[in-house]
Amino acid sequence: MNKVLGCGFWVAGLAIFLFSSYTVCLAQQADPYVWNFGKVKQGEVVAHKFTLINDSSKTLNITGVNTSCGCAASEVKKKVLLPQETAEVEVKFNSEGYSGDVQQFIYVNTDNIDKPVIRFIIKANVIK
Repeated sequence: MNKVLGCGFWVAGLAIFLFSSYTVCLAQQADPYVWNFGKVKQGEVVAHKFTLINDSSKTLNITGVNTSCGCAASEVKKKVLLPQETAEVEVKFNSEGYSGDVQQFIYVNTDNIDKPVIRFIIKANVIK
C-alpha cells in the first residue's frame, strides 16, 4: 500500500474515533440539570458547578437552596438574576458512608410563580 493512501486511512480512522468519542461525551451529559460524577472512591469529596439561567422575562430572586441529604452541600452566590442572566450553583458531594449507585437532589427555591423550585440532580457510583 502506498504511504500517502495509508496515511489517509489512518487520519480518517482517527477523525471517526475522535468524533464518536466526543458524541458519546455529549450524550452522557446532555441534560444541564443532571451531573454524573461516574466512579467515585468512598470518602472522596467531588464538586460540580451547574449553570442556572433565568429564562423568564422578569427578574428572578433565589430565596434558598436545599439538598436531599447532608452528604451534598450547595451554594449560589448570585441571588438576583435579570432576564437571561446566569448564576453558578456549586455542589459538593461527600461520598463518605455511601456505596454503589447514589442519586441526590439540589433544590433552588425562587420567587417565580410558574417554577418556584428548580431541581438539579447529581449521580455517582461510589466504590470502595
